[in-house]
Amino acid sequence: MNNQTINQILEIFYVLIGLQFFYTAWRVFRNNLNEKRIGTSLFWVILGLMFIVGPYIPNMINGILVLTMGVLTITKNVRIGKIVDVKHEEEEAGASKFGSKLFIPAIVLAVVAVVVSTWTPLGGAVGIGVSSVVGLIVAYILLRPKGKMGLYDSDRLVQQIGTVGILPQFLAALGILFTVSGLGETISKGISGFLPEGNQLIGAMAYVIGMVLFTMLMGNAFAAFTVITASIGVPFVMAIGGDPAIAGALAMTGGFCGTLLTPMAANFNTLPIALLEMKDELAVIKAQIPMALILIVVHIVLMYLLAF
Repeated sequence: MNNQTINQILEIFYVLIGLQFFYTAWRVFRNNLNEKRIGTSLFWVILGLMFIVGPYIPNMINGILVLTMGVLTITKNVRIGKIVDVKHEEEEAGASKFGSKLFIPAIVLAVVAVVVSTWTPLGGAVGIGVSSVVGLIVAYILLRPKGKMGLYDSDRLVQQIGTVGILPQFLAALGILFTVSGLGETISKGISGFLPEGNQLIGAMAYVIGMVLFTMLMGNAFAAFTVITASIGVPFVMAIGGDPAIAGALAMTGGFCGTLLTPMAANFNTLPIALLEMKDELAVIKAQIPMALILIVVHIVLMYLLAF
């Protein structure tokens, strides 16, 4: 199966996601009479358009739409609207009636995702889409909820997650822009003036800490890896004998320590706050700080001992 076919299958899932955003926009506009409903609806309409027709419209238009979403967010015109929430009594009744069967759709989702991504040429992205559809079908067959419950719950999750849900995509795009613009070379020239070359311990420290700091800025270790490896890993670790495989692996997992410390990692640190309706917006990060600091030191030690 060629890449063109896989991309066409992905487009189907992107369209489905875009339609869900349209549904959220419609519900917000119809069921909310507050002054923020226009801005909130517009945000979800724009995001839905970008998922459905983004590849087919000029990049300039895409850029304007992204900036518009940013303006709506920064001016606090995007708010959670009226959602159809499950009452506590209904949750208790459902848990008593179905018991462990409630976990079957989630297990099916995970198994199908692994099978499709591992044993077919479709890849991980298509695997997630296929598994989501299969898991939803299994949930309807086993639990037999009302027909619109899937739409209601999807709308509820979309609104509760809110604008932070698109942050990983924007950060990934930003990482590509940094790489293309030559930021890695600029960073390398900047730190070469005060960072001594040839010192293995300092090289390991610079590589791990650089990954941590840039991941905190980007919110994504994958986006940070290319830039920091090119600017610090290659000249200050691998050029003096560091094993690329070991050093690269430890740098990547070291970057995840930065993920524990930043609100920019929305899917890890901001999403739980929204879903659990926690009052302290930094509660998750505060709980992770001690372990993150310990792991940073551990990564530096491991890179120094194992990579050289």
